[in-house]
Amino acid sequence: MGKLIIWLLAAGKMGKLLTTCGTMLISIVVYSWVFGWRYAAGFVALIFVHEMGHYVAARQRGLDVGAPTFIPFVGAWIALKELPHDVETEAYIGFAGPLAGTLASVACYFIARDQDSNLLLALAYSGCMINLFNLIPVSPLDGGRITAIISPKVWLAGVPLLAALFFYHPSPMLILVAVLAYPQLKEAIWGNPDKAAANYYDVPRDTRINYGVMYLGLVAFLAMMSYSIHNMLDGSVN
Repeated sequence: MGKLIIWLLAAGKMGKLLTTCGTMLISIVVYSWVFGWRYAAGFVALIFVHEMGHYVAARQRGLDVGAPTFIPFVGAWIALKELPHDVETEAYIGFAGPLAGTLASVACYFIARDQDSNLLLALAYSGCMINLFNLIPVSPLDGGRITAIISPKVWLAGVPLLAALFFYHPSPMLILVAVLAYPQLKEAIWGNPDKAAANYYDVPRDTRINYGVMYLGLVAFLAMMSYSIHNMLDGSVN
């Protein structure tokens, strides 16, 4: 009986691994049709690092979390099998993904400069843009989860950003984000949180300030990096 239980646990872990590897492989194949396999592999790897940032942070806070699952042209996610108990934990997990993704993108940037590789430079640019997009202050994006520690009403600032992005570059992904964000936005505007919800958002002012400063700093850094790398790529083409 004991061996059976061990085998089932091992099979469960193997199933999670196969799901992650399988969906990663499918994403690489799909992206390869458009961008070529080298870029596709690097692009999926950057998304994987981002998601593993969330995964490790969730495990650090003692939450049960699933392995990353990928969907081409949508991205990836990790399934939190239990929700954070307070907004600081939510912000911590939300911040870890863009931070890990940014570090991976910066690594691509420096290797690209050292090796004179336009491929790695393009990956660095994509990585910075992905993480910058994820920091738009609208839930369920990472930016919404981070800025919730300041106030859920900050999510309202993300609405014009999403609208501007859609008019600049219409995308089904932006429509999906808007649909998923609507319930949270509605709650932020008209909701009357009960005592349990109020306790969820009850954190010291210093904690709010620290996360606010880190959030704005990461946004500014990614914006500058994206702009700089974009100009470098334009220069290499010309």
